[in-house]
Amino acid sequence: MTEFCLIRHGETDWNLEGRYQGQSDVSLNETGRQQALEISRQLESQAFTAIYTSDLKRAQETAQIIAKVLKLPYSIDPRLREINQGEWEGQQVEVIKARYSELWNKRTIDPASVRPPGGETVGEVAIRAFEVMDDLSHRFPGVKVLIISHGLTLATILCKVRRIPIGQAYRLIPRNAEIIWIEWGK
Repeated sequence: MTEFCLIRHGETDWNLEGRYQGQSDVSLNETGRQQALEISRQLESQAFTAIYTSDLKRAQETAQIIAKVLKLPYSIDPRLREINQGEWEGQQVEVIKARYSELWNKRTIDPASVRPPGGETVGEVAIRAFEVMDDLSHRFPGVKVLIISHGLTLATILCKVRRIPIGQAYRLIPRNAEIIWIEWGK
């Protein structure tokens, strides 16, 4: 069993504006950088073996700040990326609901398998998220590993750990810079 500390990246301007970021490469804002610094201070006493992060800028920036304080290198794994929101990326929720009302309604009924145009499903995100968690738990058994990723990606992991259907992942999205401890593996 591996103990994982899951962290959603710090705040971005798109978070404030209510825009779907998906895999758009958005940077942290000043609040997000401060959140990452605060996280690093909260975790300073923990003995982590490894830090893994998504390859997207906002997660990497969060990882850089934390890794510097913890004096640990970090590794990048693209499987920790956020869901690809396709045509929905960069748009606010109200705009998406208006432009894609039929698809949005389908998503409210079956969130695990509805795909935004040009994007991926929550189920597909879960497959890659579970794969990376399995890989890391086999590579680092019995130790603490820090993961910096994105809201929906982390929510799929929480669904698995809490034995909640993947279709409820949107309800489990952590806040920016939220710290969640879980165990994964055998």
